[in-house]
Amino acid sequence: MLVVVTYDVSVTDPGGPRRLNRVAKVCERYGQRVQNSVFECLVDQLTFTQMKSALLKTIDEEMDSLRFYNLGDNYKSKVTHVGTKNVLDLKGPLIF
Repeated sequence: MLVVVTYDVSVTDPGGPRRLNRVAKVCERYGQRVQNSVFECLVDQLTFTQMKSALLKTIDEEMDSLRFYNLGDNYKSKVTHVGTKNVLDLKGPLIF
């Protein structure tokens, strides 16, 4: 299933920039960045649960926010991309 993860981490307190970096690193393990604070993650239910748990341990719920948009398995007709930023085909072959 495709899950879109968005986050807003407060950087006004001393630990904010570090939390922001850690949230981004967790998201990078599970998907690809498509905007500054937006990731597309192609995951199964177990992996989604693990990702969500890791993110919840990282943020400060009093100051930060997370949003998860579950687009399911039939996501291709639900996503339209316009513009210059190239994105990877998450189901395509991985080429280095």
